[in-house]
Amino acid sequence: MKLNYKRVICVGFAFFLISAFWQAYDKTIPLILTYKFGMKQTLSGLIMALDNILAVFLLPLFGALSDKTKSKMGKRTIFILIGTILATVSFIFLPLIGNVWVFVAVLLATLVSMATFRSPAVALMPDVTMKPLRSKGNAIINLVGTVGGLIVLAVGLVVKVGETTMHNLMTYYIIVCAVILLGLIIFLLTVKEKKWAQEMQEDTAKYCPEELTEEQAQNNEGSKKLSKGELKSLLLILASVALWFMGYNAITSKYSLYADKVLHQSYDLTLLIAQGAAIISYLPVGFIATKFGRKKTIIAGVIMLALSFFLAIFIRADSSPILMYVLFALAGIAWATINVNSFPMVVELAKGGNVGKYTGWYYTASMSAQVLTPVLSGAIMDAVGNMLPLFPYACICVALAFVTMFFVKHGDSKPVKKKSILENFDVDD
Repeated sequence: MKLNYKRVICVGFAFFLISAFWQAYDKTIPLILTYKFGMKQTLSGLIMALDNILAVFLLPLFGALSDKTKSKMGKRTIFILIGTILATVSFIFLPLIGNVWVFVAVLLATLVSMATFRSPAVALMPDVTMKPLRSKGNAIINLVGTVGGLIVLAVGLVVKVGETTMHNLMTYYIIVCAVILLGLIIFLLTVKEKKWAQEMQEDTAKYCPEELTEEQAQNNEGSKKLSKGELKSLLLILASVALWFMGYNAITSKYSLYADKVLHQSYDLTLLIAQGAAIISYLPVGFIATKFGRKKTIIAGVIMLALSFFLAIFIRADSSPILMYVLFALAGIAWATINVNSFPMVVELAKGGNVGKYTGWYYTASMSAQVLTPVLSGAIMDAVGNMLPLFPYACICVALAFVTMFFVKHGDSKPVKKKSILENFDVDD
């Protein structure tokens, strides 16, 4: 039993185009709202939060809808095709709109279009990947998604967009939309959802027959309800997801301001270092989880993340910049360790017919945290009168995630015994 890397990379192109879109969205929408429409930061921030607010409600909805969809292309691919086209068409018109309310309306349509296929796109990996291999699979799709974001980041370096270069905006959008559509074309040409999903079921029957037997029994009984223990574990995992996203997102959303006000210097490289460390770590942590288990790997990542935030509390303006770079590299590795394995733990508890619904629940937890944490952390810092509580706040959130994760009993991958030593020489098709 081996992961089919070629297959998962092809599935990852759905994540590629999602990451490409959000990289362009995060770069340009604040600029348009500020420089073109002259919005204050409060209103601009509210509009920028729309994607997370919509995601809380729409991602579970469309994830569940995709579970019940039947089409010639499969239950996920049809959402990816229609959603991407609608999002691209509305997105490319944004630079041309001169009325702020029309702009917001079209932006809202774009965000809804993106929400229609995000859960189905992510749920496709578990659909075509056996449960014990999903940590590796999640590492691959995250890596392919990161490539999409990096390509758009490179486009931004070539086609500069800012207060004095807003005239380049349309060129930037045309190139970004071309990248997104190219990712969609590659996905449609290479992914055979229905065939691969059927082959996954056959592989499960061959290597993990107990998984298939359990699921068939539940389906025959007309029940897909979790046991009391499984439900408790699911809620604890989702609570953990919310808590570590609250800690990490508080740092990523406010660190540039913290560096200016507390450290009195620019740390432009720190978040880039964290992202680079995460990219390098994706594949190794997938292999580690396969060997040692997802829960143990996640707990190790949570400890590393809490430690990096705790030590960052003591960094001041006269500290060596290298110390912060090291801590953010550790945070990036920790974040990859957590993220690669947390989503597979959630869908491990799903049955074949409701992976999309569980994917939506995962995103409800993470998106809710990202809506709440900028407000909560900001309120705490306003109450104190400075930004010093930022890293203690993040550290406490992650430490609480350790507590909730510690009591999780279900969702880990089950080791698979090889039937023959000859299987060590299996080659991916």
